[in-house]
Amino acid sequence: MKAKTIHFIGIGGISMSGIAEIMLSCGYKVTGSDINDTEIIEILKTKGAKIYQGHHPELIKDADIVVYTAAISETDPERQEAVRLGKETYERAEFLGQISQEYQNALCISGTHGKSTTTGMVSTIFLEAGLNPTIQIGAILPQIKGNTYIGSKDYLIMEACEYVDSFLHFHPTSEIILNIDDDHLDYFKNIENIKVSFTKYLNLLPSNGLAVVNIDDQNVRDVIKNTSKKIITYGINNEADFKATNIAKNDLGFYTFDVLKNNELFLTISLNINGYHNIYNALAAIALAANYISNKEVIKEGIEKYHGVDRRFQYLGKYHEALVYDDYAHHPTEIKSTLASSKEVKHHESWAVFQAHTFSRTKEHLEEFAEILAQFDHVVIAKIYPARETNIYGVSEEQLVEAIKLKNPNVVFIDDFNQIETYLKAKIKPQDLIITIGAGPINQVAYNLIKER
Repeated sequence: MKAKTIHFIGIGGISMSGIAEIMLSCGYKVTGSDINDTEIIEILKTKGAKIYQGHHPELIKDADIVVYTAAISETDPERQEAVRLGKETYERAEFLGQISQEYQNALCISGTHGKSTTTGMVSTIFLEAGLNPTIQIGAILPQIKGNTYIGSKDYLIMEACEYVDSFLHFHPTSEIILNIDDDHLDYFKNIENIKVSFTKYLNLLPSNGLAVVNIDDQNVRDVIKNTSKKIITYGINNEADFKATNIAKNDLGFYTFDVLKNNELFLTISLNINGYHNIYNALAAIALAANYISNKEVIKEGIEKYHGVDRRFQYLGKYHEALVYDDYAHHPTEIKSTLASSKEVKHHESWAVFQAHTFSRTKEHLEEFAEILAQFDHVVIAKIYPARETNIYGVSEEQLVEAIKLKNPNVVFIDDFNQIETYLKAKIKPQDLIITIGAGPINQVAYNLIKER
């Protein structure tokens, strides 16, 4: 990349901001625009980025390259100006793919669920091993005090998202495939198309590449049937190269288990995060790390030093002795894991405050959302977060409420965050568990609650 100035449209996104930080570290000038002014943007400004709020097509003339996210439409004034001036333009994933080629090892963590957690685990192991990786993660990782860490060009550890086939732009030397589920159906339409994309992703590996896959996931098994790539398997219920056995749980819901490698004891792990599903994430991280790190005690220390990333069943504090959590879950399978995690914490009654993410996902999974949310003691439904969409699907919050009511009458729809807080303050009791759920800004409710301890 010979360009001197790179302009990012939508620079405040969790991935875009990380890419911008990498480019700053490489000596490029960075400009950007975003409709919001966030903490992440302020951090980028302190590192030298020139960022402006709102649309600023006048910035395009000084840019050598323009990068935009998939959420930025072709009618955006800055994109239109880039086309008019004949600028070199890239969608975010395309540009990240260009960057990935510059690293000796690009470790790409994919899967419908668990990418950020597993990326955080792998990153913590590699940091513990002193390998100084560059890290790009879709959440805030406490070990690096952000979502990006600038290390050497030996290792790039990054999430690889399947949405709009983003991960097909990358150049992985190793991959993790955590699971394959029916998400992003606004783009993929059905699970078979999703499996086709994961097959293409798997085949991006070079001849000496490596794929670490969850053998307990049927869709993953389907994808790896017809490949010549090197495969390492992990699991709990099936025979695998890395298998968890002797699984036990403490009072906090943290699991201890033995890891067998080729049916011989490799490690005994005590996780410091809640949830059975994180056994799978840990197995994936361990299996990948073992291919690069010979000292297995370092792998153990890295896993056990991992305490989670923000917004993944994250304990925030208390409101009058009620426990307040937040979770990014926005797919029924993820909320099932959230529910399981909540049941492992001692509490009185549970309160799920759910904000559906996109109209298309709400429409496609409405009955599944209702089924799992109804299993909390109380449910508050917030206004659907549209993200990139308009409501052409004829779906509403009231439909979700009515579906939940068939299984649990303790459900309400409240379309204003302030009113949700007022409602909760009037209802919750000491030792209750409140959890905000969703990929949108619903966590504002949780943070406002813990301000009033």
